[in-house]
Amino acid sequence: MAIVDELEALRTQTLDAIAQAGETAELEHVRVAVLGKAGTLTGYLRSMGQVAKEERAAVGKTVNEVRVAVEEALAARKAELSAAELEAKIGASAVDVTLPGRAQQMGTRHLINRITDEVSEIFLGLGYTVAQGPEVETDYYNFEALNAPADHPSRSLADTFYVVDRSGEKAAVRGESDVLLRTQTSGVQVHAMEDQDLPIYIIAPGKVYRRDVADPSHLPQFTQIEGLVVDKGITFGDLKGTLDYLCKQLFGEERKTRFRAHYFPFTEPSAEVDVSCGICHGEGCRFCKGTGWLEILGCGMVDPNVLSMSGIDPEEYSGFAFGMGVERIACLKYNVPDLRMLLEGDMRFLRQF
Repeated sequence: MAIVDELEALRTQTLDAIAQAGETAELEHVRVAVLGKAGTLTGYLRSMGQVAKEERAAVGKTVNEVRVAVEEALAARKAELSAAELEAKIGASAVDVTLPGRAQQMGTRHLINRITDEVSEIFLGLGYTVAQGPEVETDYYNFEALNAPADHPSRSLADTFYVVDRSGEKAAVRGESDVLLRTQTSGVQVHAMEDQDLPIYIIAPGKVYRRDVADPSHLPQFTQIEGLVVDKGITFGDLKGTLDYLCKQLFGEERKTRFRAHYFPFTEPSAEVDVSCGICHGEGCRFCKGTGWLEILGCGMVDPNVLSMSGIDPEEYSGFAFGMGVERIACLKYNVPDLRMLLEGDMRFLRQF
């Protein structure tokens, strides 16, 4: 009865292995090794035909007893292990409701958008309206109607992004396309002078594009805010008072402004506006390059030719215009040394300002 002895030994060995299994995966390995298609006990069942007739009944009975004993032991041990594993999983994922909650980081508007909103709010408080215009503009509205001469450097392919004109209309400005990505939001001012009733008090924020290589003080795409006033009796004094108020609202009441004569095709007379350095308070430092002043925008009285081209009588109306780069204002206000830092996805610009 050597086979019966082997089966009894298998039962003892298998029950010991089941009792020692520490997890359900290990228990499954024991089951497959004994009861699987290639298992040891299954092998005995398949070889029953080779057992001598006089031993076949005893061997068959023993095989069935071993199978039942193994299956019952497997089921019992699996129930124990499953319960233990579930308990461990629940314990590992338990939440201590007495612990303080984890606050989610609140989203904020990017610094560029916040400065745009801040400037817009200042002028809305003065009675201005916010005007919008197309980013893909024609040469007429971007240059010609703004009194820019045909040979002005900004109109060349080296400075402006011209695009293919598929309108079918005449597209020949010095042999180039008549359609371009706007280099300034001044075109919005021309649209306003053509379409709106007088008087006009507007600001025009938006993206502009120029063929500049990105460096600490230049970007090929940046945000600009331009303003336009056209009314009766507007003087350069109105322009100075408006921009002085703007600078004090943006940078602080203690900051001073100065106007330096300059040239812009759109305005005459023209000026650049500086604000006193907030780091050295006008004494001179590395940030202001020892001058005590920081350039922030350009401005001037609207050229009479520009008014005339838009159908406005320059003998009856006058006006002023100004333009500023939002990224530059942001860097000057928060002492950011490089314009490119605003566009690199640095989360500090969403959390600290």
